[in-house]
Amino acid sequence: MNLVLNNAPLPVQTSPKEGLWPTARRSTLDWLMIETRTERFIDNILVEMCRRLVEEGVPISRATLYMRTLNPQWLGARMLWKKGMSEAEMTTFGHDVEDSAQYANSPIRDINNGASEARRRLGTVSAEPEHPVYKELRDEGYTDYVAWPVDHTLGKRQVVSFATDAPGGFEDGHLQYLKDLLPALALVSEIRIKNRLARTLLETYVGPHASEKILAGATMRGSGTSVGAAILICDLRDFTAISDAWPRDDVIELLNGYFDAMCEPIERHGGEILKFMGDGLLAIFPLSNPEACRNLLRSISEAQVAIRDLNAKNVREGHQALGYGIGVHVGEVMYGNIGSRTRLDFTVIGPAVNVASRIESLTKEVKRPVLLSRAFADAAGCDSKLENLGFHPLKGLGDPIEVLAFADDRIDV
Repeated sequence: MNLVLNNAPLPVQTSPKEGLWPTARRSTLDWLMIETRTERFIDNILVEMCRRLVEEGVPISRATLYMRTLNPQWLGARMLWKKGMSEAEMTTFGHDVEDSAQYANSPIRDINNGASEARRRLGTVSAEPEHPVYKELRDEGYTDYVAWPVDHTLGKRQVVSFATDAPGGFEDGHLQYLKDLLPALALVSEIRIKNRLARTLLETYVGPHASEKILAGATMRGSGTSVGAAILICDLRDFTAISDAWPRDDVIELLNGYFDAMCEPIERHGGEILKFMGDGLLAIFPLSNPEACRNLLRSISEAQVAIRDLNAKNVREGHQALGYGIGVHVGEVMYGNIGSRTRLDFTVIGPAVNVASRIESLTKEVKRPVLLSRAFADAAGCDSKLENLGFHPLKGLGDPIEVLAFADDRIDV
């Protein structure tokens, strides 16, 4: 059988010698192996690969690439291309997707469980039970479907699928061409996924801004820069007593709920969470953003609402309401790598961080949940809404610090 590529017949071995790869020279295969090195994203490679295949006479109308990854929110993603699309459509799947009926009755599960191929001609309705996705594709006008494993190192398996709406479906030559792409697609996709995994893991454990600096090469101990920042330090009250009295799983659920309430507003308003310290956290808002101080206050205001809702839920479930203390300051910090020769932490240090920490501790003494330094209040321009609590000595520091609080302990910005 001949497969027409670029209007010229290219011989295709329909019965290739075992172990021979590729079965014939392929233009798109050459492109995958040689010309994709400058493309960072695998979804863009998928779209371009499909475009090239169509130009060469392979009648694909739909393609998907299912990728597993390491992410705290989702197990993996599906990249979908259809004829006429210039960008792939990305859908993420939660960690519970493998418990769903949709996954359990799918060709993707068959491949993940060891099948070397999932093929269904869709032109006619099968008398045998079939996966629901086959009916969906048939109803959309597709005539043939095939899925194969894309095997990565260490037994990691991804899945690629192709569908066509050509009358009669795929010919043998089309399928052989697509199969010839699989080893190259495995190499190309694994490189991009590993890069994405590295970025995701760094973002998860050190935050998006720090991860960008690390990936850009800021890995030497002591390397860093001085930046102006609004600093927020938060601590959960009575956590020791709670952890002693509550079951372990309840404590973990409580901490996760508390950190969601605090962190989501911080990240939404451009803050960077640098460290979780048991039941506390450290975040900064770089002053390179003119709205940094106001954004910090907006974050606290929204976090107070979220914690109030969380406390209502805790009380309904028979638990005590959570208390917290927040200390806020502004100043220059050293932002970079601190640690031992073999173990580094990308964080901030400096006198301004120490002041913010001591102000947070002061919330216990003055019985106010949020305290701000005079320096921060002036920078934020919110003095008219604050109650001056006077000067207070801070442990381990020099002169007393003037601190302020919102009059009703609720932040209005």
